[in-house]
Amino acid sequence: MTPNSPNMKSALMGKMVPAGLALAGGLVIFLWFGPGSERQLQERVPGTDRVEAAANGPGLAGKWEGKLIPSNGVPATLTGRWPGFRGPNLDGISTDTVPLARSWGAGGPKVLWKIEVGEGFAGAAIWQGRAFVMDYDRAAQADALRCLSLADGREIWRYTYPVKVKRNHGMSRTIPAVTDRYVIAMGPKCQVICLDPVTGAYRWDLNLVREFNTEVPPWYAGQCPLIDGDRLILGSGGDALVVAVDCGTGAVLWRSPNPRNWLMTHSSITPMEFQGRRMYVYCGSGGVAGVSAADGALLWDTTDWKISIATIPSPLPVGDGRIFLCGGYNAGSLMLRLKEAGGAWAAESLFRLKPAVFGAVQQTPILYREHLWGVRPDGQLACLDLKGKSVWESGAGHRFGSGPFLLAQGMIYLMDDSGVLTLAEASLEGYRQLAQAKILPGPDSWGPMALADGRLIVRDMTQMACLEVSRP
Repeated sequence: MTPNSPNMKSALMGKMVPAGLALAGGLVIFLWFGPGSERQLQERVPGTDRVEAAANGPGLAGKWEGKLIPSNGVPATLTGRWPGFRGPNLDGISTDTVPLARSWGAGGPKVLWKIEVGEGFAGAAIWQGRAFVMDYDRAAQADALRCLSLADGREIWRYTYPVKVKRNHGMSRTIPAVTDRYVIAMGPKCQVICLDPVTGAYRWDLNLVREFNTEVPPWYAGQCPLIDGDRLILGSGGDALVVAVDCGTGAVLWRSPNPRNWLMTHSSITPMEFQGRRMYVYCGSGGVAGVSAADGALLWDTTDWKISIATIPSPLPVGDGRIFLCGGYNAGSLMLRLKEAGGAWAAESLFRLKPAVFGAVQQTPILYREHLWGVRPDGQLACLDLKGKSVWESGAGHRFGSGPFLLAQGMIYLMDDSGVLTLAEASLEGYRQLAQAKILPGPDSWGPMALADGRLIVRDMTQMACLEVSRP
């Protein structure tokens, strides 16, 4: 065998590779534990090395990359409030005292301002002459919590942080919650930020994927933050079903157990009182549960209600321990009733309705005058009594798709998929249309509306508009 023969080369390589690996290994050990090294071995925290978590951005690299960008907008001199999802009392009903118009001219209500927004369905919150919107900036690849003037739509400030979000029939879907001390918002990939509502100054952030092993829902986060007093309540899924966070510090106050390993859905949490006990009701991926507001203890759960594709409408308490649940994708609706005996809680099913009677693809119904008002999967506005009996429906000629609605001063504002706004009487006698106008070009005008100071904020996939709907 000659020095240049293939067999000789193979033999030499066989000896050199193990020797080289041993040398490299020794060098690594020396550098790790050698003189001057201050490295310490740390226990791996489950979930921190997940690929999905690492892609979520803020805080994961050991520093916060958020940025406050002031602008020239000025708040309107108005004091009305629509402080988050479903308004001041979380019921979809306006408490605005400004008299509202019951009809419009041929051109519809006056458009006070209109702006471009990132693709999505994120509605606005209104507070002290400002509108807050959780947006996504595709060019900058960043979430952006925007504070706008209710007077003219000009930006007062925006707080932005980098996160890569791919187009998936819209990005942003959540509505901020705002009080005199905090504005809290959740981005598409489950990052939560808390800012000062006036200045936009950073207070804290929380990444649910990192902290609780939350799994980002299909089509991204759609749950809206709930501020209850000085606590933020979120349905995280993962390691905890529901969590409570101190709004002032961002510290986690309690975590509910998640024995069935339910995942986060697009449904938002609803508080309710029953037999002197305050609880939070949440629709997880496998059912619905109630947890104690005091300490997060799991009071009850049931698998009688679950939707296979996307759970979007929120639970709706209707009194006497009853909770109305509805959904799309052929789910229909269900009425639950809570029972408590000797400290033990349970939820029983009272009745179930087929989708043709009542269901809801995206929007949560409204309880008004002891009746349920909502838009069915076939697009018709329907009114039900609390026993599940249909009182009336708007008819095939009046369909609203999956658009939002709210109730104010005995009237219902409804937006259809294509940007047509309808005003109807909230009457138990039947559907009575008062006015209608094309407001937005569409498509997919699905973002929940907000109403305060006689100003109605609506949006479609890429535009947001503010309308003057007060009485002339």
